[in-house]
Amino acid sequence: MTDQQQAPSPDPDGEAPDRPLTLAVLRHLVRKDWKDLPGDTLVVMSRDTEGNLYSPFSTYSLARYAPTHSDLVGDVFPLPEELEEDQELRELYADGIPDTALPALVLYPLG
Repeated sequence: MTDQQQAPSPDPDGEAPDRPLTLAVLRHLVRKDWKDLPGDTLVVMSRDTEGNLYSPFSTYSLARYAPTHSDLVGDVFPLPEELEEDQELRELYADGIPDTALPALVLYPLG
């Protein structure tokens, strides 16, 4: 989403923020950054821009997810606090967010 968070980089100087995450970094995220998320938080994988579906992920955001045509495909929507803080987002989602939208952790691939 607009307030996409960058996962900790294995690069201590932060010069390579858009790199594949390792298992060690994923473990850190689960133990530290995501430890307070409810256990029923959905984890949603975003498709990569090339469409090959096999890219490593590098960033994530907290958002809301709503299935569209089936339980396997859906859309991501901003959190209520993002809407409150951002006039452009409120205009973009003027028709509202579907009632089916649930909190989700969205993983984004390199790209």
